[in-house]
Amino acid sequence: MGLKMLILDEAGHLLDLGFRKDIEKLVDCLPRQRQSLLFTATIPKEVRRISQLVLKREHSFIDTVGLGCAETLSQVKQSYLVSPHELHFHIVHHLLKEHISQSPDYKVIVFCTTAMVTSLMYLLLRDMKMNVREIHTRKPHLSRTRVSEEFRESKRLILVTSDVSARGMNYPDVTLVIQVGIPLSRDQYINRLGRTGREGKEGEGILLLAPWEEYFLDELKNLPLEKFTLSQLDPSAKHKMEDSMAKIDGNVKEGAYHAWLGYYNSIKEIGRDKTTLVEAANRFSESIGLQKPPALFRKTAVKMGLRDIPGIRIHR
Repeated sequence: MGLKMLILDEAGHLLDLGFRKDIEKLVDCLPRQRQSLLFTATIPKEVRRISQLVLKREHSFIDTVGLGCAETLSQVKQSYLVSPHELHFHIVHHLLKEHISQSPDYKVIVFCTTAMVTSLMYLLLRDMKMNVREIHTRKPHLSRTRVSEEFRESKRLILVTSDVSARGMNYPDVTLVIQVGIPLSRDQYINRLGRTGREGKEGEGILLLAPWEEYFLDELKNLPLEKFTLSQLDPSAKHKMEDSMAKIDGNVKEGAYHAWLGYYNSIKEIGRDKTTLVEAANRFSESIGLQKPPALFRKTAVKMGLRDIPGIRIHR
Protein backbone atom coordinates (compact mmCIF):
# COMPACT_ATOMS: atom_id res chain seq x y z
CA MET A 1 0.00 0.00 0.00
CA GLY A 2 1.42 3.37 -1.00
CA LEU A 3 -0.43 5.47 1.57
CA LYS A 4 1.81 8.18 3.03
CA MET A 5 -0.57 10.28 5.15
CA LEU A 6 -3.56 9.55 7.42
CA ILE A 7 -5.78 12.43 8.57
CA LEU A 8 -8.55 12.01 11.15
CA ASP A 9 -10.68 15.15 11.35
CA GLU A 10 -13.36 15.66 14.04
CA ALA A 11 -11.90 12.69 15.95
CA GLY A 12 -14.17 13.23 18.94
CA HIS A 13 -17.26 13.16 16.72
CA LEU A 14 -16.10 9.97 14.97
CA LEU A 15 -15.85 8.28 18.37
CA ASP A 16 -19.25 9.66 19.44
CA LEU A 17 -20.73 8.02 16.34
CA GLY A 18 -19.25 4.65 17.31
CA PHE A 19 -16.40 4.37 14.79
CA ARG A 20 -13.68 3.37 17.28
CA LYS A 21 -13.48 -0.28 16.10
CA ASP A 22 -13.49 0.82 12.45
CA ILE A 23 -10.59 3.21 13.12
CA GLU A 24 -8.67 0.42 14.87
CA LYS A 25 -9.20 -1.97 11.92
CA LEU A 26 -8.19 0.74 9.45
CA VAL A 27 -4.98 1.59 11.32
CA ASP A 28 -4.02 -2.12 11.51
CA CYS A 29 -4.09 -2.27 7.69
CA LEU A 30 -1.95 0.84 7.09
CA PRO A 31 1.84 1.03 6.68
CA ARG A 32 3.71 2.06 9.82
CA GLN A 33 5.85 4.51 7.85
CA ARG A 34 3.35 7.31 7.34
CA GLN A 35 2.48 10.78 8.57
CA SER A 36 -0.59 10.92 10.81
CA LEU A 37 -2.61 14.01 11.73
CA LEU A 38 -5.51 14.06 14.21
CA PHE A 39 -7.79 17.08 14.68
CA THR A 40 -10.30 17.51 17.48
CA ALA A 41 -12.12 20.41 19.15
CA THR A 42 -12.19 18.65 22.53
CA ILE A 43 -9.89 16.05 24.11
CA PRO A 44 -11.86 13.63 26.30
CA LYS A 45 -10.33 10.31 27.45
CA GLU A 46 -11.55 8.43 24.36
CA VAL A 47 -9.72 10.82 22.03
CA ARG A 48 -6.53 10.46 24.08
CA ARG A 49 -6.77 6.67 23.80
CA ILE A 50 -7.30 6.68 20.04
CA SER A 51 -4.47 9.20 19.58
CA GLN A 52 -2.07 6.69 21.17
CA LEU A 53 -3.13 4.15 18.55
CA VAL A 54 -3.08 6.45 15.51
CA LEU A 55 -0.10 8.73 16.23
CA LYS A 56 3.57 7.97 16.76
CA ARG A 57 4.84 7.83 20.33
CA GLU A 58 6.92 10.98 19.77
CA HIS A 59 4.04 12.96 18.21
CA SER A 60 3.68 16.71 18.75
CA PHE A 61 0.60 18.21 20.39
CA ILE A 62 -0.40 21.65 19.11
CA ASP A 63 -2.93 23.60 21.20
CA THR A 64 -4.54 26.33 19.12
CA VAL A 65 -6.66 27.62 22.02
CA GLY A 66 -4.29 27.82 24.96
CA LEU A 67 -4.51 26.76 28.60
CA GLY A 68 -6.89 28.74 30.75
CA CYS A 69 -8.99 29.96 27.81
CA ALA A 70 -12.74 29.92 28.26
CA GLU A 71 -14.56 26.94 26.74
CA THR A 72 -17.39 29.18 25.59
CA LEU A 73 -17.25 32.70 24.18
CA SER A 74 -17.87 35.63 26.51
CA GLN A 75 -20.03 37.43 23.93
CA VAL A 76 -22.53 34.55 23.92
CA LYS A 77 -25.23 34.89 26.56
CA GLN A 78 -26.10 31.45 27.99
CA SER A 79 -29.41 30.65 29.68
CA TYR A 80 -31.31 27.56 30.78
CA LEU A 81 -35.01 26.98 31.18
CA VAL A 82 -36.66 24.10 33.08
CA SER A 83 -40.25 23.30 32.15
CA PRO A 84 -42.47 20.20 31.86
CA HIS A 85 -41.75 18.38 28.64
CA GLU A 86 -45.32 18.70 27.40
CA LEU A 87 -44.76 22.48 27.12
CA HIS A 88 -41.49 22.31 25.17
CA PHE A 89 -42.93 22.71 21.66
CA HIS A 90 -45.05 25.66 22.80
CA ILE A 91 -42.05 27.24 24.56
CA VAL A 92 -39.81 26.88 21.49
CA HIS A 93 -42.42 28.66 19.37
CA HIS A 94 -42.74 31.38 22.04
CA LEU A 95 -38.94 31.87 22.24
CA LEU A 96 -38.70 32.12 18.46
CA LYS A 97 -41.51 34.68 18.22
CA GLU A 98 -39.90 36.84 20.92
CA HIS A 99 -36.45 36.61 19.34
CA ILE A 100 -37.77 37.46 15.86
CA SER A 101 -39.54 40.54 17.24
CA GLN A 102 -36.27 41.76 18.81
CA SER A 103 -33.85 40.74 16.03
CA PRO A 104 -34.88 41.86 12.51
CA ASP A 105 -31.99 39.88 10.95
CA TYR A 106 -32.56 36.78 13.06
CA LYS A 107 -30.85 33.52 12.21
CA VAL A 108 -31.69 30.69 14.60
CA ILE A 109 -30.64 27.06 15.03
CA VAL A 110 -32.92 24.74 17.02
CA PHE A 111 -31.18 21.50 18.06
CA CYS A 112 -33.38 18.46 18.76
CA THR A 113 -32.42 15.10 20.27
CA THR A 114 -33.07 12.85 17.25
CA ALA A 115 -33.79 13.01 13.52
CA MET A 116 -37.47 12.08 13.94
CA VAL A 117 -38.03 14.65 16.70
CA THR A 118 -36.31 17.19 14.43
CA SER A 119 -38.74 16.36 11.63
CA LEU A 120 -41.72 16.69 13.99
CA MET A 121 -40.50 20.08 15.29
CA TYR A 122 -39.95 21.29 11.71
CA LEU A 123 -43.42 20.27 10.52
CA LEU A 124 -45.02 21.91 13.53
CA LEU A 125 -43.19 25.23 13.15
CA ARG A 126 -43.79 25.25 9.40
CA ASP A 127 -47.53 24.87 9.94
CA MET A 128 -47.29 27.73 12.47
CA LYS A 129 -46.13 29.90 9.53
CA MET A 130 -42.50 30.23 10.60
CA ASN A 131 -39.71 30.47 8.01
CA VAL A 132 -38.04 27.17 8.83
CA ARG A 133 -35.82 24.48 7.25
CA GLU A 134 -34.72 21.04 8.50
CA ILE A 135 -31.48 19.02 8.43
CA HIS A 136 -30.99 15.55 9.87
CA THR A 137 -29.55 12.15 8.95
CA ARG A 138 -32.80 10.84 7.46
CA LYS A 139 -32.60 13.48 4.72
CA PRO A 140 -30.61 12.66 1.53
CA HIS A 141 -27.12 14.15 1.37
CA LEU A 142 -28.09 16.39 -1.55
CA SER A 143 -31.00 17.85 0.42
CA ARG A 144 -28.81 18.46 3.48
CA THR A 145 -26.20 20.24 1.35
CA ARG A 146 -28.81 22.43 -0.33
CA VAL A 147 -30.44 23.47 2.97
CA SER A 148 -27.04 24.04 4.58
CA GLU A 149 -26.00 26.37 1.77
CA GLU A 150 -29.30 28.24 1.92
CA PHE A 151 -29.00 28.74 5.67
CA ARG A 152 -25.37 29.84 5.35
CA GLU A 153 -26.30 32.56 2.84
CA SER A 154 -29.62 33.67 4.36
CA LYS A 155 -30.98 35.79 7.17
CA ARG A 156 -34.43 35.70 8.77
CA LEU A 157 -34.40 31.89 8.74
CA ILE A 158 -34.73 29.10 11.33
CA LEU A 159 -32.84 25.81 10.98
CA VAL A 160 -34.23 22.83 12.92
CA THR A 161 -31.56 20.17 13.10
CA SER A 162 -30.16 17.09 14.76
CA ASP A 163 -26.49 16.94 15.71
CA VAL A 164 -25.33 16.78 12.08
CA SER A 165 -25.03 20.58 12.43
CA ALA A 166 -23.25 20.58 15.81
CA ARG A 167 -19.69 20.38 14.45
CA GLY A 168 -17.74 21.51 11.43
CA MET A 169 -20.48 23.82 10.12
CA ASN A 170 -19.60 27.47 9.68
CA TYR A 171 -22.87 29.39 9.61
CA PRO A 172 -22.16 33.13 9.86
CA ASP A 173 -24.32 35.54 11.87
CA VAL A 174 -26.34 33.01 13.89
CA THR A 175 -28.15 35.08 16.53
CA LEU A 176 -29.65 32.32 18.70
CA VAL A 177 -29.10 28.61 19.41
CA ILE A 178 -31.88 26.71 21.20
CA GLN A 179 -31.10 23.22 22.52
CA VAL A 180 -34.26 21.21 23.23
CA GLY A 181 -33.69 18.32 25.62
CA ILE A 182 -30.57 17.09 27.33
CA PRO A 183 -27.38 16.95 25.21
CA LEU A 184 -25.41 13.70 25.31
CA SER A 185 -22.44 15.42 26.96
CA ARG A 186 -20.93 18.71 28.08
CA ASP A 187 -18.82 18.74 24.89
CA GLN A 188 -21.95 18.37 22.78
CA TYR A 189 -23.56 21.34 24.56
CA ILE A 190 -20.44 23.45 23.90
CA ASN A 191 -20.16 22.39 20.24
CA ARG A 192 -23.80 23.25 19.57
CA LEU A 193 -23.46 26.59 21.34
CA GLY A 194 -20.40 27.31 19.21
CA ARG A 195 -22.60 27.80 16.12
CA THR A 196 -23.31 31.34 17.40
CA GLY A 197 -20.98 34.16 18.50
CA ARG A 198 -18.52 33.44 15.69
CA GLU A 199 -15.99 35.98 14.38
CA GLY A 200 -16.36 38.09 17.51
CA LYS A 201 -20.09 38.71 17.05
CA GLU A 202 -22.65 38.49 19.84
CA GLY A 203 -24.98 35.52 20.20
CA GLU A 204 -27.33 33.78 22.57
CA GLY A 205 -27.90 30.20 23.66
CA ILE A 206 -30.91 28.74 25.50
CA LEU A 207 -30.98 25.20 26.92
CA LEU A 208 -34.52 23.86 27.44
CA LEU A 209 -34.80 20.96 29.90
CA ALA A 210 -37.55 18.97 31.60
CA PRO A 211 -37.43 18.80 35.44
CA TRP A 212 -36.02 15.25 35.36
CA GLU A 213 -33.19 16.43 33.07
CA GLU A 214 -32.10 19.18 35.46
CA TYR A 215 -29.24 17.07 36.87
CA PHE A 216 -27.33 17.84 33.64
CA LEU A 217 -26.78 21.42 34.83
CA ASP A 218 -24.10 20.00 37.18
CA GLU A 219 -22.10 19.18 34.04
CA LEU A 220 -22.18 22.88 33.11
CA LYS A 221 -21.76 24.42 36.56
CA ASN A 222 -18.55 26.35 35.77
CA LEU A 223 -20.05 27.91 32.61
CA PRO A 224 -21.74 31.36 32.75
CA LEU A 225 -25.25 29.90 32.57
CA GLU A 226 -28.17 31.92 33.97
CA LYS A 227 -31.79 30.98 34.59
CA PHE A 228 -34.01 32.24 31.78
CA THR A 229 -37.02 34.35 32.72
CA LEU A 230 -39.92 33.22 30.56
CA SER A 231 -42.66 35.71 29.85
CA GLN A 232 -46.32 34.64 29.85
CA LEU A 233 -47.18 32.05 27.21
CA ASP A 234 -49.96 33.01 24.81
CA PRO A 235 -52.95 30.64 25.32
CA SER A 236 -54.21 31.27 21.77
CA ALA A 237 -50.84 30.19 20.36
CA LYS A 238 -51.11 26.98 22.37
CA HIS A 239 -54.49 26.21 20.77
CA LYS A 240 -53.08 26.93 17.29
CA MET A 241 -50.15 24.64 18.02
CA GLU A 242 -52.48 21.84 19.08
CA ASP A 243 -54.37 22.28 15.79
CA SER A 244 -51.08 22.18 13.85
CA MET A 245 -49.93 19.09 15.76
CA ALA A 246 -53.20 17.34 14.89
CA LYS A 247 -52.44 17.78 11.15
CA ILE A 248 -49.08 15.99 11.31
CA ASP A 249 -48.94 12.44 9.93
CA GLY A 250 -49.31 9.81 12.66
CA ASN A 251 -46.29 7.88 11.32
CA VAL A 252 -44.06 10.90 12.01
CA LYS A 253 -45.38 11.13 15.56
CA GLU A 254 -44.91 7.41 16.17
CA GLY A 255 -41.38 7.61 14.80
CA ALA A 256 -40.65 10.60 17.06
CA TYR A 257 -41.91 8.67 20.11
CA HIS A 258 -39.78 5.61 19.32
CA ALA A 259 -36.69 7.75 18.64
CA TRP A 260 -37.28 9.82 21.79
CA LEU A 261 -37.58 6.67 23.90
CA GLY A 262 -34.44 5.16 22.37
CA TYR A 263 -32.43 8.35 22.88
CA TYR A 264 -33.22 8.75 26.56
CA ASN A 265 -32.93 5.02 27.21
CA SER A 266 -29.33 5.25 25.94
CA ILE A 267 -28.40 7.91 28.54
CA LYS A 268 -27.29 5.92 31.57
CA GLU A 269 -28.40 8.47 34.18
CA ILE A 270 -31.96 8.33 32.82
CA GLY A 271 -32.13 4.91 31.17
CA ARG A 272 -31.34 2.97 34.34
CA ASP A 273 -34.70 4.02 35.88
CA LYS A 274 -36.96 2.39 33.32
CA THR A 275 -40.23 3.18 35.09
CA THR A 276 -39.57 6.93 35.26
CA LEU A 277 -38.31 6.87 31.67
CA VAL A 278 -41.50 5.24 30.37
CA GLU A 279 -43.70 7.63 32.36
CA ALA A 280 -41.84 10.58 30.78
CA ALA A 281 -42.03 8.99 27.31
CA ASN A 282 -45.77 8.53 27.62
CA ARG A 283 -46.21 12.16 28.66
CA PHE A 284 -44.21 13.08 25.55
CA SER A 285 -46.49 10.83 23.49
CA GLU A 286 -49.56 12.60 24.87
CA SER A 287 -48.00 16.03 24.22
CA ILE A 288 -47.65 15.28 20.50
CA GLY A 289 -51.29 14.29 20.18
CA LEU A 290 -51.13 10.50 20.32
CA GLN A 291 -54.10 8.94 22.14
CA LYS A 292 -51.95 6.07 23.38
CA PRO A 293 -48.21 5.34 23.24
CA PRO A 294 -47.14 3.47 20.07
CA ALA A 295 -46.28 -0.19 20.55
CA LEU A 296 -42.75 -1.63 20.41
CA PHE A 297 -41.74 -4.88 18.78
CA ARG A 298 -41.07 -7.47 21.48
CA LYS A 299 -37.45 -7.91 20.37
CA THR A 300 -36.88 -4.14 20.60
CA ALA A 301 -38.47 -3.91 24.05
CA VAL A 302 -36.29 -6.78 25.32
CA LYS A 303 -33.14 -5.19 23.90
CA MET A 304 -33.99 -1.86 25.58
CA GLY A 305 -34.83 -3.54 28.90
CA LEU A 306 -38.45 -2.32 28.69
CA ARG A 307 -40.50 -5.47 28.10
CA ASP A 308 -42.14 -5.71 31.55
CA ILE A 309 -42.24 -2.00 32.39
CA PRO A 310 -45.75 -0.62 33.04
CA GLY A 311 -46.86 1.72 30.26
CA ILE A 312 -44.93 -0.05 27.48
CA ARG A 313 -47.13 -1.53 24.77
CA ILE A 314 -45.90 -4.56 22.81
CA HIS A 315 -47.00 -5.51 19.27
CA ARG A 316 -49.23 -8.58 19.33
